[in-house]
Amino acid sequence: MYSVKELFYSLQGEGAHAGRAAVFCRFTGCNLWSGREQDRAKAACNFCDTDFVGTDGEGGGKYGRATDLAKAAMALWPASQRDSAYLICTGGEPLLQLDQELVSAFKAVGFEVAIETNGTLPAPTDIDWICVSPKGSSELVLQQGDELKLVYRQQDALPERFENLDFSYFFLQAMAGPQEKEQLQQCVKYCQEHPQWRLSLQTHKLIGIP
Repeated sequence: MYSVKELFYSLQGEGAHAGRAAVFCRFTGCNLWSGREQDRAKAACNFCDTDFVGTDGEGGGKYGRATDLAKAAMALWPASQRDSAYLICTGGEPLLQLDQELVSAFKAVGFEVAIETNGTLPAPTDIDWICVSPKGSSELVLQQGDELKLVYRQQDALPERFENLDFSYFFLQAMAGPQEKEQLQQCVKYCQEHPQWRLSLQTHKLIGIP
């Protein structure tokens, strides 16, 4: 049984694939925060700006079989463009639910499969794009992948801690909230001083899409 908060078609707003059309499968649940406001202050990740509680979002629900979820996701992709179908599994924390059977089902219907994860759990094989976004002092199990996207500035997760890991791209992204403008300028300055890092913007929020 897979619990999905929302399943929708949009554009990737962040990181190396910003602007690319994608089906998003947002799973419910996270291992670093319950999603309830009363638990936020004590959570390992206390700055999350995403609602991943329940199954009441667009396309959300309980999917009893991997094939059912894969077919529902592919139904959102333009039928004439199936050879470029791209799926992003996110959350919450997708690796609480994304297993080998589901990855295989997504690929069987024609998807290139990506994940956005906090990196604290092992990933199934055959995932095409792994984006790890470290959170606080949480231990990273996934120490290699395609993209490391660090929300800045976290006192227990400064860029220096991750710069020697095996990723192709390193991104800094300002933390959403009242200090976001100031932190964005800090990200710009850090990327200028450390060119290994690139700036990631949440462009989907700038243009008003999911």
